[in-house]
Amino acid sequence: MRFDVVTLFPEMFSALTQWGVTGRACEQSLASVHLWNPRDFCSDPRKTVDDRAYGGGPGMVMMAKPLEDTVAGIKASHQVAGIKSGPICLLAPQGERFSQKIATDILNYGNLSFICGRYEAVDQRFVDRNVDLQLSIGDFVLSGGEIPAMAMMDAVIRLIPGALGDGESATQDSFMNGLLDYPHYTRPEIYENLSVPDVLLGGHHAKIADWRRQKSLELTFRLRPDLIESARAKGLLTREDEQFLRSL
Repeated sequence: MRFDVVTLFPEMFSALTQWGVTGRACEQSLASVHLWNPRDFCSDPRKTVDDRAYGGGPGMVMMAKPLEDTVAGIKASHQVAGIKSGPICLLAPQGERFSQKIATDILNYGNLSFICGRYEAVDQRFVDRNVDLQLSIGDFVLSGGEIPAMAMMDAVIRLIPGALGDGESATQDSFMNGLLDYPHYTRPEIYENLSVPDVLLGGHHAKIADWRRQKSLELTFRLRPDLIESARAKGLLTREDEQFLRSL
């Protein structure tokens, strides 16, 4: 999986490329992150990438040409490497809310270019001419698109076969089956007078699976009832699931 990231602050991405699961995936060439600074594509001595907004108002607007020239550079590098260019994604508050399903879709693209906006906004003409999709991580505003881009890349990289130590880890994460994950426990068996549930100590795999499914349903029902409705609409709940939910 190759990511191309347009950012004014490429140094920020060392947190993703050098540490933890994502760092190991990059080291093993399961994923690659290519960083592109629009200032490198500016012709003026000041490397100007922003200007005042037409119509007035606070803040500056990222200019279309430096971004468009950067995208052209990305596509040229793909052509040289024999890579099919994937979609161009702008990180923006008005974008579609990122989800586990979108993470899976991105993995299937094989390549995605992120545009990390800064300042007040990005010139709409760049958006209209170049952007294929817009994504957001929630209904709040950050200083730029770098942190959302890293969060999304982390979610995608986890899905790459071999990225996690246990191949089943990603498939058992929250949201993979439409529900929240079940509670987890580790040693010691008793901590501050709180014990691990007996069912997890017995070694009966079918009973453990049933307990985990019910706890997943219970947590989702209590914390994210909207996910229950979504799972029901998608046919992800069994008759046993529905019977258990009615007992809550």
